Amino acid sequence: MSLAERARASVEALQDSICAALEAVDGAARFREDRWERPGGGGGRSRVLADGAVLEKAGVNTSAVHGALPEAMRAHLPGEGEEFYATGVSLVLHPRNPNAPTTHANFRYIERGDAGWFGGGADLTPYVLFEEDARAFHAALAAPCDAYDPAFYPRFKAWCDRYFHLPHRGEARGIGGLFFDWVRPDAAHEMEGLFAWWRATGEAFLPAYLPILERRKDLPADDALRTWQLVRRGRYVEFNLLHDRGTKFGLQTDGRVESILMSLPPLVRWDYDVRVAPGSAEARLLEVLRDPVDWLGRGSGP
Repeated sequence: MSLAERARASVEALQDSICAALEAVDGAARFREDRWERPGGGGGRSRVLADGAVLEKAGVNTSAVHGALPEAMRAHLPGEGEEFYATGVSLVLHPRNPNAPTTHANFRYIERGDAGWFGGGADLTPYVLFEEDARAFHAALAAPCDAYDPAFYPRFKAWCDRYFHLPHRGEARGIGGLFFDWVRPDAAHEMEGLFAWWRATGEAFLPAYLPILERRKDLPADDALRTWQLVRRGRYVEFNLLHDRGTKFGLQTDGRVESILMSLPPLVRWDYDVRVAPGSAEARLLEVLRDPVDWLGRGSGP
């Protein structure tokens, strides 16, 4: 089996395990699956859960697409050649309770000609900052990095902080996690080792996020906190539509629009000139979003 086939099998298995775990936690709603084909080659499985008891909206998608590389993408992908292959799993979870954070994860493998590389990561977007959740999330994602190359976590944590930044707002989308792209073999890393690390990082997502969701899903929340959640979801939408690479890649390679935009929350607010009270929980969250925290005390990578 080729590496591309093994990568596809890995992301589809990850989709299955994540969906099963989320249905069990929600207890009321189930994922709807749509299978789709891409004009030009390949297709995918889109799964969306809506209006659940715990999850207001959740999307967990996989795809494996191939064919002629669009002209607009040729300058942005490593390698040479006019053909590409891409497979991955992408998910966004929007819990109903404002005490529970939104989360995003993506794990992908891409080839162009003879060049193949891994990308992905996971990040957390809280509406109420629980610092123990932030530390636990980062620790769970650091574990597979530490097992393979201890330099990976600080490097990819710093990349995540840079990537999920809204320059027009001067703040991050959330409290980070991991982000990596164009990870390919070099003098210190051979392809099989990278594949095993990439797969282990994907498998770390559920242990990183699920305990947080279970701790926060039933906490009390009033109307003011719900309004704050909807306002902050607006930042999520702004990032995904203005800056997200995955959104741009999917649209530029003729991906399925409904699947690409499933990351957007079902309800959101853009209220004018929202201010928060000094010393409030909201103010503490904004402080962290404007100045990323080294949650594990390890320093930043290059």
